[in-house]
Amino acid sequence: MVMYKIIGGDHREYGPVPAEDVARWIAEGRLGPQSLIQLEGTGEWKPVLQYPEFAEELAGQRREPPPAAVPVTPGDFQGWIADILARPAQLDIGSCLRRGGALMGANLGLFLGGAVVVSILGFLALIPSVLGLPFQALSFVLEGVLRGAFFLLILNRLRGQPASLSGMFQGLGDRVVQLILAGVVSCFLTYLGVCAFCVGFLYLLVAWVFCVPLVADKKIEFWTAMEVSRRVVTRIWFPMAVLLLLAFLPFLVTNVALSVVSSQILSSQMKAMPQAGQTDLASMLQGLMQVMSQNEARFRPIALGTQAALLLNLPFAFSVLMCAYEDLFGPRPTPGA
Repeated sequence: MVMYKIIGGDHREYGPVPAEDVARWIAEGRLGPQSLIQLEGTGEWKPVLQYPEFAEELAGQRREPPPAAVPVTPGDFQGWIADILARPAQLDIGSCLRRGGALMGANLGLFLGGAVVVSILGFLALIPSVLGLPFQALSFVLEGVLRGAFFLLILNRLRGQPASLSGMFQGLGDRVVQLILAGVVSCFLTYLGVCAFCVGFLYLLVAWVFCVPLVADKKIEFWTAMEVSRRVVTRIWFPMAVLLLLAFLPFLVTNVALSVVSSQILSSQMKAMPQAGQTDLASMLQGLMQVMSQNEARFRPIALGTQAALLLNLPFAFSVLMCAYEDLFGPRPTPGA
């Protein structure tokens, strides 16, 4: 008999169970299109929608869709945050990575397309700065909006709701200003911490990771979102930092490798330059800029490689983060469902 294992709504593994049980749970709404399931003996977890034997049950499934966005007004903020903080402060790193990978695999074209759209718009926003035109900080201002749209695209698929590239920015009209503020303020304060060599910036970098998704999804104002993200993540700061590190590990490894190559090029070229006997900082910087200018063609592929690595990593990293977001801020799962 063909048997299956499933990941329930409580993120625990159940089974093996026969196909009849899986079909019944789908019909009852206990399993959705993105629920993870494994054909016993294969060792591969895939969303239910990738199993054609359950297509009929998915097509006829009747259940209310989970709320995509639950507005939180200032009056009920304290009650809402109290409910969130009352939940167990746990983050299952392995589950988030596993579910994020499966979600990305099931929606690879859509998520990669979303990353391309966000990257292109971010690049176009840099053009005024390069040309010395007004709106030099346009890319900085749009950062929160672009990330918010990409997060919502992934969240919709995670929740089994319609999502498309053409509709990425639909419905953001009433949240654009708050998304801009969330992106600008969080990035600016973190940047100040970096410039001041303050270790606190590492804390804020992790603690504010969900401020943009909270604005985009819950429709709350930016400072409330930053505070909610900080208070929730602080209780699981180290697991969250590890999850971020693992989610972006492909990009980080590629970036380190390309940085080593860049350093080797700079080192060899600097040694080959004639020495004028000046060793002050200004002279060293001038020589460094001269080397970089003379070797622009060699550095360009390295810069493109870094951007390509980030582009390819974003669908997986953001999928993992949205799985963690749902665990921390989404509706409470039904045990055993």
